[in-house]
Amino acid sequence: MRPRPLRNPPSRYHHTLVEYLDHEPPPLSAVQVLHDQSRSILSRNDSPDLGFSWSVNPYRGCLHACAYCYARPYHEYLDLGAGTDFETQIVVKPEAPALLRQAFERPDWTGELIVFSGVTDCYQPLEASLRLTRGCLQVCVEYQNPVAIVTKAPLIERDIDLLLELTRHARAHVRISIPFWDAETARALEPFVATPQRRLRTIERLAAAGISVGVNVAPIIPGLNDQDLPKVLQAARSAGATQAGYTLLRLPGPVQTVFTERLQAALPLRAERVLHRIRQTRGGHLDDSRFGLRHSGQGEYARFIGQLFEQTARRLGYQLEPAAPVPTTFRRPQRRQLELFS
Repeated sequence: MRPRPLRNPPSRYHHTLVEYLDHEPPPLSAVQVLHDQSRSILSRNDSPDLGFSWSVNPYRGCLHACAYCYARPYHEYLDLGAGTDFETQIVVKPEAPALLRQAFERPDWTGELIVFSGVTDCYQPLEASLRLTRGCLQVCVEYQNPVAIVTKAPLIERDIDLLLELTRHARAHVRISIPFWDAETARALEPFVATPQRRLRTIERLAAAGISVGVNVAPIIPGLNDQDLPKVLQAARSAGATQAGYTLLRLPGPVQTVFTERLQAALPLRAERVLHRIRQTRGGHLDDSRFGLRHSGQGEYARFIGQLFEQTARRLGYQLEPAAPVPTTFRRPQRRQLELFS
């Protein structure tokens, strides 16, 4: 990946703002891999908008560089920027598999569902060489712990063998994120992600292998890709997706700046209409962080999007209702129990 001009929105944690003059262009930002020495890997979620409590994120920051990514503000907690830094200064957790094994050995772990990519994509390009997500999945197979994965990356196909093991002995479900139908529009806002059509092939390959797979048409950007929703749902269903979901675009904090600048630069003729539509779904603002509204929005246009999704998904035969709770399959390996006693 080629270095790009450094550009980060002002950080709420910095009192100094650096600006570059026209005759003094900003320096280039090359990809750097930074090691995180965290002593735990499981993150607990208490949001009422999400249907899970635990997630694993082997990476912070994302080479996919999606302009709309709601996780960008988390980079500011690391004293990095939410713009180019988020896309090039990638923090990795090299001990992620070992830390997950430690968590599974704790007496208070009872085998709840673990979601991968609660923050940034666990199959972003670095995973091809670092294999941290694969290492964590191997631990989940060993302990028969249920897993769900959200990703945009065809790299997940590499781990079909582990997903099949989880399907046989525990539970595994994959959601492939496809917010756009048009490849050029997708490239403008998610520049380093596989095309929508390539992601559909991933759904097809996972389904053909016998793995439970669904599609997330997310985020829906009002006035830009809401008209793509029926096409994506139809194509994903034909490819083998059985479940579907959507979320409305969220633009927390500095994400507003990154998204707006990218939108205006890449799609100048559509930008103002899109921003107007977003405000129609957010009470006149570009974002609304309130629980219960941040994923679905409010107002007539937001209701139209919700109805379009539900009617289309039901007509195509998607499963929309949450699955009934089932007993956990989690088991600590017998050999490890013997080791503890010895």
